[in-house]
Amino acid sequence: MNESTDKFVDMVSAKAAVALPLSSFQPRSSLKTKEHLEERPRFPVIDYHNHLDSVAASDLLRIMDICEVEFLVNITMQTGDAALAQMDRLRAADRRRFATIGWMDWTGVERKDFAALTCDRLERMVEHGAVGIKFWKDLGLVLKDAQGALLRIDDQRFAPIFAKAAELRLPVMFHTADPDAFFDPITAENERYEELAAHPDWGFSDSPVTKQDLLQQRNRVIARHPETQFVGAHLAESGEDLGALSELLETHANLQIDISARTPELGRQPYSARAFFLKYADRIVFGTDLLPDVAMYRGYYRFLQTADEYFSYPTHASGQGRWNIYGIFLPDDVLRKVYRENALKLLAPFR
Repeated sequence: MNESTDKFVDMVSAKAAVALPLSSFQPRSSLKTKEHLEERPRFPVIDYHNHLDSVAASDLLRIMDICEVEFLVNITMQTGDAALAQMDRLRAADRRRFATIGWMDWTGVERKDFAALTCDRLERMVEHGAVGIKFWKDLGLVLKDAQGALLRIDDQRFAPIFAKAAELRLPVMFHTADPDAFFDPITAENERYEELAAHPDWGFSDSPVTKQDLLQQRNRVIARHPETQFVGAHLAESGEDLGALSELLETHANLQIDISARTPELGRQPYSARAFFLKYADRIVFGTDLLPDVAMYRGYYRFLQTADEYFSYPTHASGQGRWNIYGIFLPDDVLRKVYRENALKLLAPFR
């Protein structure tokens, strides 16, 4: 190299050596791609997975009308009388537009008659308009029995609860575990490092139970209760492995899945995701798990309806992952089922 080349290399090296905090790295894509800003869905939408306890019905209705959301299902995070009050509040606001899925109440789990107690609670919730019951990830991960042992999802003591749900035609939603990255060590190799570094309590790498074991426990419950309708929230927490998710759906005819908060996984594997939607169009339910917002809904519509490339995804956690997503341009017959018809099947006993 000549002297001028040496100086140029030294200059570039010096600039490259400047440390840049990861949080300050906010790259802008250089790609020039087409944008289709989808202001409305091709068909009316039922959002089957949201959390609306803290939002006024009037604010929700305004956004719903703009975004053509026909119906919103609130998953209350309250239990007892507070949960019943949430159900009553939304029904009173407009029962044609709102319904509520109850939250599993573990109060009294140490009692011998806990299953019977819970069955009574289910009946009371249905009297107040509940359209489902949700089992959250605390079951299997943190809830303990009177002896201090982790409660298993497939504990046979809970079998009467799932049988009661079938009797009431009440769908059971499972949110078991979390994304794969949440069970990996929070290191430089973790693809959601920024999110987990900001929220280390979201990580379960030191949990005494693995994610795979948790999912297997849940799957055993689904298999034991073929008469009960189950809904796997967040792609049944298998969005990173659509092959395994396909096997799950093939094995359990009584399982539906929702797509809430999983565009980050689906949108970076658009070929596989589109094939998956086409194959299981009758088993996939639209949901967002994000507070209703015009831009949020339009982000979902863009993902489902267009072939746009490399755009940001709707999310509730900044720094979730350093990637963008691609649209999967679903055909109308699939969109109609995912947006509305599959959810109507779950809601039919209560309408």
